[in-house]
This record gives sequence, C-alpha cells and structure tokens, in this order.
Amino acid sequence: MSDSRKRFKMPLRAHVPMDKTVASQTWNVLAKAIDEIYNRNASKLSFEELYRNAYNLVLHKHGTLLYEGVTEKINSHLTETAEHLSNVPDTSLLEELSTTWSEHLITMIMVRDILMYMDRTYIQQQRRRPVYKLGLHLFRLTVWEHPKVKERSIELLMASVRSERNGLLTDDRSVLKQVLGMLLELGLSDGSNVYENDFETPFLAQTQEYYRVESQGYLSQNTATDYVAKATKRLEEEKDRATALALPLATETPLQSIIETELVERHARTLVDMEHSGFACMLKDDTKLSELRDMYTIFARVPTSVDNLREALAERIKADGKALITDQEKRASDPPAFVKGVLQMRDRYDKIVEFSFRGEKRARKRMRESFEDFLNTDARAASCLSVYVDELLRVGLRGATEDQITQELNKVIVVFRYLSDKDVFESFYKQHLAKRLLMGRSVSDDAERAMVSQLKAECGYQFTSKLEGMFNDMRISRDMQDSYKTYKRAQAAKQQSGGETNGSGRPIDIEVDVLTNGYWPSQNIPACTLPTVVQEAIDRYTKFYLEKHTGRKLSWQTSAGSAELKATFGSDPNKLRRYELGVSTYQMCILLLFNNAKTLTLGQIRLNTHIPNSELRRHLVSLCTPKHRILRKGSRGRGITSDDDTFTFNPDYTSKLKRVRIPLVKETSVSKGSGDGANAGGAGGAGGAAAASAANGAVPMKVEEDRRHLVEAAIVRIMKARKSLGHNELFAEVSRQLSVRFTPSPQFVKKRVESLIEREYLERSERDHRQYSYVA
Repeated sequence: MSDSRKRFKMPLRAHVPMDKTVASQTWNVLAKAIDEIYNRNASKLSFEELYRNAYNLVLHKHGTLLYEGVTEKINSHLTETAEHLSNVPDTSLLEELSTTWSEHLITMIMVRDILMYMDRTYIQQQRRRPVYKLGLHLFRLTVWEHPKVKERSIELLMASVRSERNGLLTDDRSVLKQVLGMLLELGLSDGSNVYENDFETPFLAQTQEYYRVESQGYLSQNTATDYVAKATKRLEEEKDRATALALPLATETPLQSIIETELVERHARTLVDMEHSGFACMLKDDTKLSELRDMYTIFARVPTSVDNLREALAERIKADGKALITDQEKRASDPPAFVKGVLQMRDRYDKIVEFSFRGEKRARKRMRESFEDFLNTDARAASCLSVYVDELLRVGLRGATEDQITQELNKVIVVFRYLSDKDVFESFYKQHLAKRLLMGRSVSDDAERAMVSQLKAECGYQFTSKLEGMFNDMRISRDMQDSYKTYKRAQAAKQQSGGETNGSGRPIDIEVDVLTNGYWPSQNIPACTLPTVVQEAIDRYTKFYLEKHTGRKLSWQTSAGSAELKATFGSDPNKLRRYELGVSTYQMCILLLFNNAKTLTLGQIRLNTHIPNSELRRHLVSLCTPKHRILRKGSRGRGITSDDDTFTFNPDYTSKLKRVRIPLVKETSVSKGSGDGANAGGAGGAGGAAAASAANGAVPMKVEEDRRHLVEAAIVRIMKARKSLGHNELFAEVSRQLSVRFTPSPQFVKKRVESLIEREYLERSERDHRQYSYVA
C-alpha cells in the first residue's frame, strides 16, 4: 500500500482590472438609481446589486469617479430644490423647507447605505467627507445659502416667534422645530456656525429688545404685583417654547438670562420701591405673604437681585424696631409691652422669611442682624427683657403646661440671642430673681430652673453660676429654717416659757433667708431701727446660726424684708375689724410706731426708724393710698412736702379681705433689691430699678465697672499667652472671648489697654506704637 499523500490543486482566477468604459457604465447604473431615489421610486431598486456595483468601483480603483459623480448628482438635485424653494410664497416656505429637509435626509440615508463600502475605505484613505455629511454640506451651500431661501426663512422664524409672544396664531411649532433642527444638524455636519450665526444671534437680540420695550411699558401702567404675575407668565412661556422647539441648552441658557435681566434685574429696585404696591410696601401688610413669595421667586432667578429684597426686609424691621423704641420711650412704665412687641415682630417676620423667602438662610441672617441693630442701640432692650421675664415667671406662666412653659421661654431666648449687652440682662435678671425667690412669687421652681438652664445652654456655666448659687442658698435656708424651728421647740421645753413674744405675750415667728454675699445683688443700705421684739428675735436667730457656723458674719438687710401684722380697726369696741396686713419691713416699723401714738410727723418717724429718706417717703405714701389708707396724710396732694407733714392712724379703714397685702408705689429712684448676708423675708424694689434703667437705656454703673475688670482680665490673659500682639489682633481676640457677655467697643478696649500700660502690665513697641508686649 502506498503511503504517499494525494495533492489537490485549486486554479486561481486571474485579476481582471475594470476598464474606464465598464466603470463609466457601472456609475451610470448608480446615477440612475440615485435619480430614482430622489424621485421616490426606491422601492423598485435592488440595493444589494447597487451596493455590489459601488463595491466593485471602489475595489477597482474607481473611487474618485464614484465620489465625484455622487457629489455632482446630489448637487444637481439640490440646485433644483433651491430654485423650487426660492419661488415658494412666504406663507408656505417654512413648511416646504421642512418637508424638503426631511426628504433629503431620507435620500442621503439610502445613498449612504449603497455607498457604505466607499465610506469605509476610499473616504477614510483619501480623507474626504463621508457621503451623509457630504449631502448635508451640499444642502447648506446650495439650498440654505440661496439668497431667496435663507433671508426669508430667518425673517419668517423671527416673525413666528414674535407673533407667539404677541398672542397671535402662528405656524405649526413642529415645522419651526424641524427647521431649527435642520440648522443645528447643518452646523454639526461641517463644523460651521450656521445655527448660531443665522438664527441664535438675531433671535437673542430680538428677544432682548422685545422684553426691554414690553417691560418698561407694562411696569409704567400696572402695579408691582401685576408686573410680577406678567413676568412669571412670560418666563414660563419662554421655557415652554424652548422645550417645544427643542432649543439646545447653549441657546436656552442665554435666552433665560436675557429675559431675567430685562424683566427682573433691570427693574428690581423699582419693584421694591414702588409706591402702594412695591415689595417694601407689601411688607407692612400681613395678607400679602403670597405676593411677597411670588416676587421673591422671580427675583431668585437673578441671585444678585434678591439683595434688594433682603435690604428692604432689613430696613422694614429696623423701622418697626425704631417705632417700638419710640413707643417705649413714651410708655416707660411698661417695659414688658416693648418685649411683647419685639416678639410679635419676630413671629411676623419669621413667618415672612419662612414662607415668602422660602426659609432662605441669607434672608434669615439679615433678619437677625436687623433685630440686633435696633435692639442694641442702648441697654434698654436688655433691661426690658429682664422685666418681661420677671412678669412671665411671676404671673404669665401661671397654670401653663410644661410644653407651654418651654415654648414661652424659647421665645425669650430668641430675643436674648439678639442682645449684645447680655451682662446688663444678667444684672437685672439677678435682681428680679432675688425678689421672686425671697418673696416666694415664682409660678414654679421648675419654670425658674428651666429659664436658668436655657441661659446656661446659651452662655455657659460662668454666666449662670451665681444664679444657681441663689437657688442653692434658698434650699439651704429652708433646711436652716427647719433646724431653727426644732431648736426653738427644744429651748421652749427647757425653759417652760413661750420663746419669742411681744409685749402682749403673744408669740411671733421670724423666717430668715441666709444668702451668700457673692451670689446675690449687692445693696449697701444701712439697717433701720427695728422694734424691740423683732430685734430680740434676730438676736436669738443670730446666736443659733453662729453656734452652727463659727467664723461667719450676718449682715441684716432690713430694706428687703417683709412682715405680717395683725391689726385692729374701729372706734366702737363692739365693732372692731381685724385684718392681717402683708407689709414690707419698713412699713412694719412705721405702723408699729402708731401703737404708742395716733399722729406722727415725717421727722418723728425718720428719727425713730432711721429709714432712708427716699424709701421712707415711698413707704408712707404706700400706706396713704386711696385703696389702702391705713394712715391719713395731713397735707394735700400725692407727695410729702416737709418734715412737718403729719400722719394719723385711720381707725375707719375697711377691706373686703381679711388678709390684705399693701403694695409699694413705684418711683424712679428705688432700692436695688436684696443685699448681702441674711435677709428677713424678701427683696424690695428690683422691678422699679429695672424699669428706670429701661426708660433711659443706660448701662448700670455696676455693670460698667464689671466690664472694665473683664476686659482688663481678658487683655492680660491674652497677652500673657501671646507675649506680643498688634492692636487689631488684640481687639479681635478680646471681642471673641467676651462676646458671650457683651461686645466691647474699640474705644473701651483702647482705654483699658492705656490703663494697663500705665500700670506697667503692657508696653508699646518702640518701632510700632500699635504693637503691644506683655511685661512679665
């Protein structure tokens, strides 16, 4: 068997090049096919055969013949199309152009399919324009650039948009969209700016002029509210038109910018200031929130224009604030009314910012700054707020739930945050708190502690340390009072006698609040001369206290105490009227003098009591008021004219109540609350002091003195750490550290620096007088 392999031979067909005659014939077949495609007879053609013919031409190096032939054929048909369109009337030109364009695209897709092989090989090798793009390029040059096509089409496009804006019937938007799409695609096909140059530029220019004229005319004849509604409608129409016409983002963005500039930015100031209907005017009306919101919404399209609205808001708040201050100056006796007005203002403008400004942070910031501006004109707001809180915690929160208490205190803290003079508030708040604690007038301990907790959260532990110390003193005093009662019972059991008694043998009780000197408002008022039985009771308590706490000293503040007296009125022994009178310690001292005399002069009362003259007059007037006429004043009028004015006990005094509290009349000069050491029952006059300061807006001298110490301490602390520092840097750091309590002025800090230099804590640099160094 032979193991030789069989071999097969395959004959190869020799390559026969296509001559020019055959190539020309082949092209003629393709040329007729293109004509049939243009004539809408493509269904009769065999695309497979046509593709093979084109393939063979390119394969046999006749690509140039094919490409140039296609170019000439397309251009020939487009020339006929251009001539046709040039004779079409204006009424149907855009529609005809749209139809022609659609048909041309279909034609070029078919031609491209036939010549696909040429696109892949010949065109890439020769770097010629692809067939489809060639067709678009030729359409632009031949059809669109025709003088009687382009100019008329552009004018018709502009006229159609202008008619839409004027509310007239226009061409079908689909036609406009198709024509604009044509311009876009023509530009993309050959890198020309046909869309931008021929449509976008004149379109934007026309838009700007149209809305410039319309906005000026409409605004001159309508209200700001009507104008905003019109402008909003226009903006929506343009956006809808841009979407319907499929305008590219590159056109839509400048289009919106132009409209917003002409409709909003150019007239922003006018829309704010227009009389009777502008934004500033509408801020006065609580019913215009929706209109304000609409104006803000349209202004928000041009962010720089919103500054006009924020400025109007700030000016309105400042104007209302100044009106409140002016009203408060007229009604200086009612500080809470000022704070209530501020809270109402705050609620109102907070609603405006939240709804009309859509809660914008920058608007909220301007609102806060505006409130701070008028509230920190002087110390009036701080003192008024302290009086308001005092009224709230004495009577305003009576019967309130825990949620209501929290809500009301949160409102207080909102105003408190606006204050730069927080130390002034603290000073007056401490006086009021002392009065409430010592007189037992707080609505609840929980409300008091909640308020202190709020202040602590805002300003830190240092701000409320003394306030918390006052609460601690009251707790210790209650425990001490319980111990004293136990002590008295033990002493009574030993002596088999009635402890403390008055001259009639009736027992009296004394309640003492022992206060730490550094926590409570200081008061340097000399003690008055107390009745003997009261002084003996004080001596016994002093002995008891010092037995428990050796080394301590009690300073009795008789100006801040209270007492309950049992008084008998009536001339007929069978018709006597007995009352329990709630009086201050000073009133008690005055009334007990009338146990031994029916009539006394001012001079005699002062000599026997040693009550300061201003307080003596105030307490005497309080006992002679028409409602509580315990004493009869000899002279006429409301005031006390001289030391010879007489006061007589009034046996005819009557009251419907068995327990009667005698209130003190208010004066502009009053004592400053409770003092150091021990206090026999309460604090007097703090509310009047705060009201007086609220009236003139001055920073209390004690607060001013504390500020000097605080600023100097801060400067020394900073300079000790930094060793050397410039004046501006030092001022900024001092302000930052003290901002929790108050904001020092540059002049104030400069004076303190000068004082420290004089006392050789600091020294100036020899090279730069604004550079300071710490002296170790």
